[in-house]
Amino acid sequence: MRADRLLSILMLLQTHGKLTTEQMARDVGVSRRTILRDLNALSSAGIPVYTESGPGGGVALDEQYQLALSGLSAANLPALFVSGMPSLLGDVGMEGRAEEILLQLFAALPAYHQQAVQQIRHRLHVDPLWWWYEDQPLPCWDALQQAVFEDRKIRAIYERHDSTLSERVLEPYSLVSKAGIWYLVARRDGEWRTYRVSRFQAATLLGERFSRNEAFDLAAYWRAHLEEAKSQMPRYDFTLRIPVEKVEFLRYNISGNSTITELPDDEGWFRAAIQVPSMASAQMLLFGLGAEAEVVEPEELHAAILESARRIVAAWESRR
Repeated sequence: MRADRLLSILMLLQTHGKLTTEQMARDVGVSRRTILRDLNALSSAGIPVYTESGPGGGVALDEQYQLALSGLSAANLPALFVSGMPSLLGDVGMEGRAEEILLQLFAALPAYHQQAVQQIRHRLHVDPLWWWYEDQPLPCWDALQQAVFEDRKIRAIYERHDSTLSERVLEPYSLVSKAGIWYLVARRDGEWRTYRVSRFQAATLLGERFSRNEAFDLAAYWRAHLEEAKSQMPRYDFTLRIPVEKVEFLRYNISGNSTITELPDDEGWFRAAIQVPSMASAQMLLFGLGAEAEVVEPEELHAAILESARRIVAAWESRR
């Protein structure tokens, strides 16, 4: 729509100060002739647009012209303009819209707020994805999005944790991203369920729509779901002695699940209390540490490591 385009041009000029008509045409996605017509329309509407010819010239707004944006304090700016925040919206096709809204807000800020925003964006960036996250297309992603936004029921084939497949009819309510992984919150047979999107093998949109429960609170549901999931997670506790040079290895591989409980002894070794999902996970960590670790407790873990190490040595020696 032309009104949206005129607003975009206005915001671009307020944000960048001066632009050529070629730059505006590229940013807005129209021809240079269309930009010239739009600039004439802005000028006719009383917007103080002026042009400068020659090298370094372009189109600009009068420096005294500024859209007012009241009720926004400097303390609230970080929540809006932290660099990287709109990135996940790209998965649902909204990244461009989020950036456009931020551009409009930025252009409407007073000059002293604009300076504060630039400082924030140059000093703080949020990347919500884990290092090993693989940005791969999800086979049912488009159908799930459409079902969520149109309140459409779906017939889905879903892979359980044990790799078996099940077919079910779902009422898809919401999509949630946690650490770069998308989950579908849906109602099935009147009960709430959470599904990992990457486990959907097929999702067929049905003609039938469902009536959304207006009392459903997504944020409250997700908090309760996380608490329940944490309470059901298996946990294996053990204690190690490790040298100071392995402390960073420990923290990197099980971030948030290890605690240094004692200062280093005369040999420079720390004692650490660790929690992992299972004894198998503990053994994987210990094999990564190699000889530079000592199991303090429990004894069963010490014995399991010895037995596994003997089997590994015997197997490798037999293959030479």
